[in-house]
Amino acid sequence: MILITAKFRVKPAYADQWPEIAGEFTRATRAEPGCLWYEWSRNVDDLNEYVLIEAFRDSEAGEAHVTSEHFRTAQRTLPPYLSETPLIINTTVQQNDWSRLGEMAVPHQE
Repeated sequence: MILITAKFRVKPAYADQWPEIAGEFTRATRAEPGCLWYEWSRNVDDLNEYVLIEAFRDSEAGEAHVTSEHFRTAQRTLPPYLSETPLIINTTVQQNDWSRLGEMAVPHQE
């Protein structure tokens, strides 16, 4: 799968509204057949920063994502709310879902 982590620094005036601002793009991406997950988190140490973790089934699914109409729309509509160009890590990994963190195993997990 293709695993992507990106950091979005949002202008302070829009930081609280970012989930709604990016909402249409988020919903459209999650609906893509090759999207495994697309999850936003807010940095607890910097409330103007959101971290996006996304995964796509394979390179074809990733290509479909970046060539989609909703991606092109986001390229035009989201940058005005950002204070800088997002940072990204994009890699391919040999798995297709999350694994358990054995070093912090919870006893009797159901």
